Amino acid sequence: MKGTLYGIGAGPGDPELLTLKAINTIAVCDVIAVPESGTENQIALSVVNKHIDRKPVLSLDLPMTCDMFDLQKKRELAAQAICAELDMGKSVGFLTLGDPMIYSTYSYLHRIIISRGYTVEVIPGVTSFCAAAAALGEPLCEGRQSLHIIPALYDDTENALKLDGTKVLMKSGKKLDEIVDLLRKKDISAKLAQRVGMDGERLYQSITTDAQTDYFSIVIVSENED
Repeated sequence: MKGTLYGIGAGPGDPELLTLKAINTIAVCDVIAVPESGTENQIALSVVNKHIDRKPVLSLDLPMTCDMFDLQKKRELAAQAICAELDMGKSVGFLTLGDPMIYSTYSYLHRIIISRGYTVEVIPGVTSFCAAAAALGEPLCEGRQSLHIIPALYDDTENALKLDGTKVLMKSGKKLDEIVDLLRKKDISAKLAQRVGMDGERLYQSITTDAQTDYFSIVIVSENED
């Protein structure tokens, strides 16, 4: 009998925001899988560390690169490594910060492994932008407002800021200086949360040029109703 792949959301980085279902799922997994490099992956492991016990960790070569050919090749190889464990009847828990279905490496493997006929289950996690809103005390949407989740790493942020409703700028760390300049030029107020639930958490009720660049940055541009 083949094993099951579990995509497990580890939450935003605070071990207390790890869900009970995630803890219980980790307990039944035979193998824990994570990409082999990246700060985000090490934090995901540290969040669940006390629940892993002595389970083997499967490190997968899934680099952060814009080379789509290389990415697809590495994803196929990672899926192959997971399937090898599943074929031995082992259940594999793939860890990801936040939620497995939001800007997660897991989602690509999810599609590949389902297409190969394996059983897959997703364990949702607390998202970084929900944790950021809670830490800032900033409602994300009220009444009929829309909520837009925007990958600010790319080049269409200026147009996205024209959308009605609340805008959450994710993946904004590397472009934080550019985002701050853009918001100032457009006279748009915003709030910033960095490393929410982790060591070095920083919260800015008004985003400024004094904000430090950090990979774990969430910018919230809110249009709250009265």
